[in-house]
Amino acid sequence: MLVAAIGFITTVLYFTGGALLMQRLRKAAGGAAPPARGKALLFSVWGGAVALHALLLYLHVFSVNGTGMGVFSVVSMVAWLIAFFLLMASIRYPIHVLGILLLPFAGVTVSLELALAGDLHTPTVADPGLRAHMLLAMIAFSLLTIAAIQAALLALQNHSLHNHRPGGLIRALPPLSTMDTMLFHVIGWGFIFLTAALLTGLFVLEDLFAQHLAHKAVFAIIAWLIFATLLVGRFRFGWRGRLAARWTLIGFALLFVAYVGSKMVLEMILGL
Repeated sequence: MLVAAIGFITTVLYFTGGALLMQRLRKAAGGAAPPARGKALLFSVWGGAVALHALLLYLHVFSVNGTGMGVFSVVSMVAWLIAFFLLMASIRYPIHVLGILLLPFAGVTVSLELALAGDLHTPTVADPGLRAHMLLAMIAFSLLTIAAIQAALLALQNHSLHNHRPGGLIRALPPLSTMDTMLFHVIGWGFIFLTAALLTGLFVLEDLFAQHLAHKAVFAIIAWLIFATLLVGRFRFGWRGRLAARWTLIGFALLFVAYVGSKMVLEMILGL
């Protein structure tokens, strides 16, 4: 009952945060400056949701009576990491607009975890090295998810400006140069954690084929190569705009298949 109550309040707070962001976006799109008091309320609601979500994950995953790291718990943890990192970044950079999509998504993952995680009980991971590998992988995936959402908005921003229609959502976004710079900051941090995840995987994963992880490793390595090429292209050739957005989305799609798609297939379809 306690877990269900915490989950319900967390979901409500996430969707309330998304609604507050939508309200601010509409005012910004109309040319009005959103009040500073509204931003304080937004961050309070957002922070409350993140704090309760962390408590829920502890009770649902790491406690004695938890269900372990099943697919829905993993997706919920990734959503929590995304919400947490985006909140921290939004305090310094004007990228809280990304929460319009990501906060309701986090609320949905909480509901799915409460409703379905118990049907897919997974043993808790005890090995410290494997725990570190999983945490690094989830942090990398969370940061690169934020980068993918930002890349999609950057592509939309580029398209609208080239077609001389900078209204609505585009007017509420930071300038194109700011969006571009922030995108590569997020990609850079995501790439660092992805590299660390792959390196730790070399030491903690004994047999990729026996553990049904070979395909996951292949997709993750290809994604790593794409992000590495993108970062080199940025610093050596000044890649930006639509080119950067396109390859960010391709790299994220491969990472999604590696970390989420493969886990869903193994647990929900193959029952492994």
